[in-house]
Amino acid sequence: MKTKKLLLTTFAILLVVLINGCEGDDFTPIVGQAPTVQSTVPVDLATNVPLDQVVTLTFNKKMNPIAIGTAAFSVVGQNTLGGSPIEVMGTRTYDDASNTMSFVPTNPLSFNNIYTATLLPLPKVKDIVGNFVQEAFVWTFSTRMIAAPMVIATDPLDNETAVSVGKTVTATFSESMDPTTISATTFTLKQGSTSISGVVTYSGTTASFNPSADLELGTVYTATITTGAKNPLGIAIPADHVWSFTTETIPPTVISTDPLDNATGVPLNKTVTATFSEPMDPATITDVTFTLADGTTPITGIVTYSGSTASFNPSADLLPGKTYTATITTGAKNPSGTPIAANHVWTFTTVATVPTVISTDPLDNATGVPLNKTVTATFSEPMDPATITDVTFTLADGTTPITGIVTYSGSTASFNPSADLLSGKTYTATITTGAKNPSGIAIATDHVWTFSTGAPAGPAFVDLKSAGQFGILAGVGVSNNAGFSEIRNMDVGISPGVRSSVTGFPPAIVVNGAIFASDDSAAVAAMLVQAKQDLTDAYLFAEGATAPAPATVAGDQGGLTLAPGIYKSTSTLLIQSGDLTLDAQGDANAVWIFQIAADFTTVGGAGGSVILIGGAQAKNIFWQVGSSATIGDGTIFQGNVLALTSITMNSGATAVGRMLARNGSVVMTNANIIEKP
Repeated sequence: MKTKKLLLTTFAILLVVLINGCEGDDFTPIVGQAPTVQSTVPVDLATNVPLDQVVTLTFNKKMNPIAIGTAAFSVVGQNTLGGSPIEVMGTRTYDDASNTMSFVPTNPLSFNNIYTATLLPLPKVKDIVGNFVQEAFVWTFSTRMIAAPMVIATDPLDNETAVSVGKTVTATFSESMDPTTISATTFTLKQGSTSISGVVTYSGTTASFNPSADLELGTVYTATITTGAKNPLGIAIPADHVWSFTTETIPPTVISTDPLDNATGVPLNKTVTATFSEPMDPATITDVTFTLADGTTPITGIVTYSGSTASFNPSADLLPGKTYTATITTGAKNPSGTPIAANHVWTFTTVATVPTVISTDPLDNATGVPLNKTVTATFSEPMDPATITDVTFTLADGTTPITGIVTYSGSTASFNPSADLLSGKTYTATITTGAKNPSGIAIATDHVWTFSTGAPAGPAFVDLKSAGQFGILAGVGVSNNAGFSEIRNMDVGISPGVRSSVTGFPPAIVVNGAIFASDDSAAVAAMLVQAKQDLTDAYLFAEGATAPAPATVAGDQGGLTLAPGIYKSTSTLLIQSGDLTLDAQGDANAVWIFQIAADFTTVGGAGGSVILIGGAQAKNIFWQVGSSATIGDGTIFQGNVLALTSITMNSGATAVGRMLARNGSVVMTNANIIEKP
């Protein structure tokens, strides 16, 4: 320290001589009391001096301000870790009131430096009467030290237990370190006095020690970071950092299985699983360490591992009513290489029940089955939907297969033929043994049943849907021109027409019904829009019906008797010279559709009514009118009129049915009755 101080002093003196030696003043001492330095800031040998310190020295008497302002006063610094002395540049001032000379560094001082301040006894430093400082004044001080790096965290923690034997030991520093000082020499691991070999690496602020081999179970290890670990400034940690930990002592176990031990009724397509108490080494979970057997016969399968669970998926479905044994051997190990303590063995028994078909529709040997029938079969238990297909559920006319769509819901399979069945035919339906329950158990034998279709009952029913609630449904107006009229057990509706377009109510009345108009409310308007749409759909369905093939009719139908079917007129149709009789021939579900391209008129007088016999019902009769319809004076009408334009009921005409006009008005003349069919 003395040598370094002497060198700094010499350097400072030489520096000041160079600065002042060329100024030309001679050194001529004056007899009298020489000025001396009374105090300094910082004091000699001060430590932890702030970096913004102003260096001062105070004299015992007043000095010559002119001389002192350019006095040979220098500050030289040197880093404690080595390097050459460096002069500190700064500004020198003198305060006459306090006899104090100050040195303000141009830049802040540096950490970890020893500074030497020197006042030289040259002619520039003298008091106000000319007495010179007789000898050099030198003192030193040091700045603050940078904090040493520390180990702030370790993994494992100090005194931690149950540490994996495959653990990589780490230490995290308070700051970045010099990687060249983090090595197998400064980072060690020992078991007692025995050194553990391993690879030391460093990244960010963390040093890692990866042992060359797994550690021993239940053993205490000691890790050490020595003071050889330094930061990039060369500052070492203040002391060796030492910590200890103990490796795990408890081996992994199987904590649950699926199926459980001794489980029964296990599905045949079951994937067998085992869950461990901790994550395992996937490389040790294989078809060698996880096996399944039927007695002594091994079952082939694929073994997988995820999370903490091993799975055995048999290559084929298991057999019903069998007891299987699953085993996890001691070859299964955790990542530390610790195996389970003993083989884990459990057994389970597969399901033994067999599903059956318990009902069908149609029944076996049923007759008179509708041609549009969807054939169904109901099972004794839920089935695997994937096994209910057009391969396992078939329908045939003799040896000719019927195409259709097979669906499954609940416990019921359905076969919907792509086209209506043929009349007077015997069909055979079959559910094969390919139909299985979710456990993979098939029905014992093919289930076969037959049924026969009936004779054709006419065209398909025209579904009015929500339009069916109305006895009158019109587009722009509903009127009762004179006298009393009545609509029974049905509503009256108008859309897009408004309530002001409903006239003649009263004297006309609606019994067990109501009148609805599009301007009543938003909800009513929406309801009427739907009803009109349903009417349009029904109209188009009736207009386009083709099965059975339509019979062509023209002109006056009065005096005729017609069986169920479709009757097509390419122009106006009349009922005039007598009544038209519709004969259901004993079929209460018989349907008539009249497709009329233009106007439809029933003429009152001697004839013009519609008469129903043979069980025929007005609700099954549909008059699709391409223009407008007129129900003649005093006639008795049967059926639902679906008119494109308007409908008029003449005086005294009555109807069991509905008057539904898509675009125009429905007009009642006098004393008309419309009754729900």
